[in-house]
Amino acid sequence: MKEIYVRAQADHIASLFKATPTAAIEELVWNALDADAKEVKIDLITNTLGAVDAVRVSDDGTGINVAECDSTFGSLGGSWKRQAAQSSAELHRRLHGRNGRGRFKAFALGSRVEWRTTIKVNDGSLKSYIISGDADRPGVFGLENIRTPGPGTGTEVYIQNAHSNCDTLLDTRETVQALAAKFALYLKSYSDARIYFNGIPVTPIIVQKAVSNYTLHIESGAQAKLEVIEWKCKFAGAGRIIFAGKDGFELHETPSNVRSGGEPFTAYLVSPRFNALAGENALLMDELNPEVRQYLDEARKILKAHFAVSKEDEADLKAFKKEWTDRIAAMSTKERETLLKILKKAIKSAQTDDD
Repeated sequence: MKEIYVRAQADHIASLFKATPTAAIEELVWNALDADAKEVKIDLITNTLGAVDAVRVSDDGTGINVAECDSTFGSLGGSWKRQAAQSSAELHRRLHGRNGRGRFKAFALGSRVEWRTTIKVNDGSLKSYIISGDADRPGVFGLENIRTPGPGTGTEVYIQNAHSNCDTLLDTRETVQALAAKFALYLKSYSDARIYFNGIPVTPIIVQKAVSNYTLHIESGAQAKLEVIEWKCKFAGAGRIIFAGKDGFELHETPSNVRSGGEPFTAYLVSPRFNALAGENALLMDELNPEVRQYLDEARKILKAHFAVSKEDEADLKAFKKEWTDRIAAMSTKERETLLKILKKAIKSAQTDDD
């Protein structure tokens, strides 16, 4: 078995292993999408006690180019994605990764990681390989050939000896909610991509409660779209403003610092201008950059007004319900029957108009 050595200090490499389980999953999904995967599956393997024993992230993308493994796995900051704006295959999606660090986040989930990958070589045939690494040997990866190739291209990342904090992923509803918020705009931009968590589709449509769209303007006359998605359940990472380019690709996120009355939400700021600001590292500066601060200030104004109106609507609905509950309670049986007939006619008329 060939060994690949990362050109960096072991303690620096080990520092890249740190991430929350959800954040680590997100990085592995991004790697799959950057490889033009149309389908990404995240599965938790549990033991007899119900705890997470292993994590598997599989995709049908183009696989890992083993011919370039020395540079792919053997260096930091030298990812091929840094020079590329789009994925290398026929789908030409916008790329997420740039620094070649995403693969190390797998070790935030467990101490033993295997990348089982199948690629198509120049003659059109398939070749399969296993790239493996252990947390106690940071920066050293093994590469071995598999004699019988897989049925199609793609990569399976199999993480064993899962850390105890991976059990937080067992809250399926919250995990799906968090992943849907992270990939919401990407999935809208690339409708051919599918993500599944333990067989459940990760899609904003399933977990969102309401969507509102606004247009904000700053002093220069520039404008941006603000899409506010309110979610059905609370999750870690809610209540943030996410900057995205015109293709809906996430570029930066920051806390909104807006009270929503307990409603979990994500606010997506979308503009082609943000790609340039990201390239200048201006988004990372948040309020320290005057232009970025203007976008944030305007977005927060809209969010405050949005949730203030939502509270008023909720109060009006509450008052309306109480008024009619009291009215109906005071009606005689005959009056209630008459009201019911009127409502039935109104509903039937509305259905006819829709047809």
